[in-house]
Amino acid sequence: MSSDEEAASERADSYVLGLLDASDSAKLEAEMETNSALRAAVAKSRDRFLELDLIGSEQPVSPGLWSRIDTSLGKADVASSGDQPRLEPGNDNRLGRWQKTAYAAIAASLVFATALTYTLVGTSRPQVIAILMDEKGVPLVLVEDFGNTSARITPLADFSAPADRSMQVWTLPNKDIGPTSLGLLDGWRTVTLDSRSLPTPHEEQLYEITLEQPGGSPTGRPTGPILVKGFGKVPR
Repeated sequence: MSSDEEAASERADSYVLGLLDASDSAKLEAEMETNSALRAAVAKSRDRFLELDLIGSEQPVSPGLWSRIDTSLGKADVASSGDQPRLEPGNDNRLGRWQKTAYAAIAASLVFATALTYTLVGTSRPQVIAILMDEKGVPLVLVEDFGNTSARITPLADFSAPADRSMQVWTLPNKDIGPTSLGLLDGWRTVTLDSRSLPTPHEEQLYEITLEQPGGSPTGRPTGPILVKGFGKVPR
């Protein structure tokens, strides 16, 4: 698959899963009118995710849902800090942030459920799938490990790392081999990491992404803070 085809496929997946905002969705729909390759990519994505559409009908969200979530989270923050809540008129950033977090969790669940039954990329079938979460339990990354040839890393939500640091992907095949690098991430985008030779991945295999010095860990082992981690599941 060429880089242009891969980019179109990624955009199509995001569109079909509903991960784009209204503006980006409108732009993509307008582009599809003149871009046959993008139309084909969207059609393929819809075929792959058809099972999700058949699970059940779309249900409207209660108008007060996000307010109740935000209120509950605010109470939890106060209880843990001992401080009184502060209201900042005109500032709704917190509600928006939690909405984005919830959407990311929903998207991760949908992708994970689909991946357990159908392949997400081409005709290849991942041997192990892992959802990597941060310390707060927010799903940020989907890992599809295809064995000793490649692993596909797909972001599930926006994330930024310092420009002077590198994000490095690791796995732990077994204690004898120890933590092994799968490669560096060149930005926060979907990427396939190739050229490695490891045992066949297995259930509950650890995957994580750490923040390392530029160019990666100098020791060949994780040295920086863990950004996200998760354990592999074998597709059924």
